Amino acid sequence: MDLKDQLKNLFPDHQIEENEKETKEEDGIWLQDNPIICKYEKRKGKPITILEGYTGADSDFKKLAKELKTKLSVGGTIKDETIIIQGDYRDKIMEILKNKGFKVKRVGG
Repeated sequence: MDLKDQLKNLFPDHQIEENEKETKEEDGIWLQDNPIICKYEKRKGKPITILEGYTGADSDFKKLAKELKTKLSVGGTIKDETIIIQGDYRDKIMEILKNKGFKVKRVGG
């Protein structure tokens, strides 16, 4: 018997309203209010996409980076609380993050 069932037993007359329903986070990743900044740079002549501004836990940050890398089939890394993806994938990354419920802000060209 989970917590929901116990609460139903204690308060049988209570009706769940729309704003009280649980909101599930996809894959357990914490969704923040501030936008994630998605920017493009060239380092040593090669294009990279940089994501910064995520304020969640490190484990969630790593899950997000791994998911992006596998969906795009590209390499990347995590350094100093930023995700660095090889190549210019700003549009695809922004679409993936918006579908997950994040706010994304595009910076640079």
